[in-house]
Amino acid sequence: MAVSLAPTPASAMVSAASLLERYQAVRQQTARLCQPLLPEDTVVQPMIDVSPPKWHLAHTTWFFETMLLREYQPDYSVFHPDYAYLFNSYYNSLGSRVNRADRGTLSRPALADVYRYRAYVDEHMQRLLGRAAELPESFATVCELGLQHEQQHQELLVTDIKYILSTSPLTPAYLPAPTTPPATQPAPPAAWLTVPGGVYRIGYEGDGFCFDNEQAPHETYVADFELQNRLVTNGEFLQFVEAGGYHDFRYWLGEGWDLVQREHWQAPLYWMQKEGTWFRFTHHGLQPVNMAAPVTHISFYEADAYANWAGLRLPTEQEWEIAARRFNPDTSEGTFVESELYDPQPLAPDADPTQCHQLLGDCWEWTYSAYHAYPGYERAAGPLGEYNGKFMINQLVLRGGSCATPESHIRPTYRNFFHADKRWQFTGIRLAR
Repeated sequence: MAVSLAPTPASAMVSAASLLERYQAVRQQTARLCQPLLPEDTVVQPMIDVSPPKWHLAHTTWFFETMLLREYQPDYSVFHPDYAYLFNSYYNSLGSRVNRADRGTLSRPALADVYRYRAYVDEHMQRLLGRAAELPESFATVCELGLQHEQQHQELLVTDIKYILSTSPLTPAYLPAPTTPPATQPAPPAAWLTVPGGVYRIGYEGDGFCFDNEQAPHETYVADFELQNRLVTNGEFLQFVEAGGYHDFRYWLGEGWDLVQREHWQAPLYWMQKEGTWFRFTHHGLQPVNMAAPVTHISFYEADAYANWAGLRLPTEQEWEIAARRFNPDTSEGTFVESELYDPQPLAPDADPTQCHQLLGDCWEWTYSAYHAYPGYERAAGPLGEYNGKFMINQLVLRGGSCATPESHIRPTYRNFFHADKRWQFTGIRLAR
């Protein structure tokens, strides 16, 4: 996931005590996510999109050291002079760095040293947070930014760990499977919800935190449209698979069809068929596919091909946000990382068909919208402006968060973005017409 970094108004900042409490909670959550791993698990990088967990642990720490301690604590001494080179990500303005594809070559520093690095920075950050009231307003702004940045890396940790473990022939489990088996009741039939056309305002306008790509709110026109009230399920997508959807070029964009043939895709990522039964790799090891749960780990190409096969389409990001505002989703209904389920969950059979469900949490929803700047967007100055504007090309927007997203991190205006071929994230489908 690319990370968009931009200042937040000082009026949105919490008190120094609350900021310290939040800092401790976020940092502890990252450590908890890595606790089930063996040291050997934390250095693996099976593809360029996946970073080793050890690198995530260090990079998020480097952010606080570089952006806060070195800026606001004059006598601060860096933990190690080479860590800025090892754990910088994309900040050209902050110097050279290890190539993204080579992060898996960093057998050193040892994992224990990375945890010592985290403890060292945490100790100094807690002292700095203790006198936050004496510091400029920009300190609280950048600190909150660092916490949001770490929450994004928590989501990446969940998805990267899954991909790393999936590449082992042993299909190891990150955590034991729940003692209670998942419900097998069929999902309720999808219902269509009507949204009248007109001029609507989209973009973030609240007082809390947002990333800069959500700013510059503006009016947009949409025609009348309808949106399905839930995500497409595994069972529904299996019908596409069994109908030969992966073998019929008529449903695919040209690039997608070339990719399917080149990579020999037959089903979503992590799916495999054994003795006539479909299984999928999960954080709990290999499990039967739950046909009522939302389909996930699919590329934009697969989402679009499924929509074409169904005679429907994907929503635009404008339609998605307008619908989200109209139906006012409640995060308490969604599945987020705090659930520790690490998988999108089926919609309850008795869900209200007149409401729009699964808008927040469960799966990131592909939209048919290119990731471009909003009218009036201004890239932030300095290194904090590097992580967003320069990526506004050749990517698609996704909305809504996933089962790997922290609940406090998502909102209806949040704009995630990936290239069309990516599917290691928890990505899914909502249909429109």
